[in-house]
Amino acid sequence: MADELKTLEQLCVERGMRMTEQRRVIARVLESSADHPDVEELYRRSAEVDPNISISTVYRTVKLFEDTGIIERHDFRDGRSRYETVPDEHHDHLIDLKSGRVIEFQSEEIEALQEKIARKHGFRLVDHRLELYGIPLDKTKD
Repeated sequence: MADELKTLEQLCVERGMRMTEQRRVIARVLESSADHPDVEELYRRSAEVDPNISISTVYRTVKLFEDTGIIERHDFRDGRSRYETVPDEHHDHLIDLKSGRVIEFQSEEIEALQEKIARKHGFRLVDHRLELYGIPLDKTKD
């Protein structure tokens, strides 16, 4: 991670959060996740690091992180809230409905089209979230 990028722990401290060792573990696990884990998966991974972490601690910590704006919650139609750190750069998501895999992507064309649509309707776009849901074209892949 580059020096100018702040860790989740640093962001928590900046926002006045008291950082217990268990919160530090949860923050590190979430930050190192390449996927978008739900609370149960965060708990499983965190408990591998510190077996004394309870699932209720993970739930409370995730809620605290979300309320302070350092992580985002996503509902990818699979019945679970999934989390990621607030990205430094905007990206969108493509969700594989068969496997649940989440692919992050950026598209200048989509961004430009969204701006154009907002202007056409008399708006200045200030934020958006795009989630695409699909199934693989290659039926041999799951």
